Amino acid sequence: MTRITASDAAAALLRVSSGVLFLAHGLLKLTVFTIPGTVGYFESLGLPGAFAYLTIFAEVVGGVALILGVATRLTALALIPVLLGATWVHSGNGWVFSGEGGGWEFTAFWTIVQVAIALLGAGALALRIPALTRTLGQFA
Repeated sequence: MTRITASDAAAALLRVSSGVLFLAHGLLKLTVFTIPGTVGYFESLGLPGAFAYLTIFAEVVGGVALILGVATRLTALALIPVLLGATWVHSGNGWVFSGEGGGWEFTAFWTIVQVAIALLGAGALALRIPALTRTLGQFA
């Protein structure tokens, strides 16, 4: 049995908690805001409606991948543009996320969390898929 180090446990905690947040945000767009509502919101910002679909996909699939620890580094890196986009969307609302319209502090911090996850890797209790590990190497 492999001993779990504090660093591996910390990486897993960061990875899983971030994955849960991504999954929650993606499901919020699907079930509460609905796909047409999310597309409409993206278009109201001047963004292509297709970005809404990509964002929902990234949040749901990326969240599940982080929770499971599959392709962790690659997943974290792929989610950074989504978070930078969200930071841009909230940048005009001030710094504090609890303010009206939500500020940019949370999304900026969450971007940094993804950088940390990309640097740390999956940590403990991650699903290891040998074929993926062979293909992606350190990014698995």
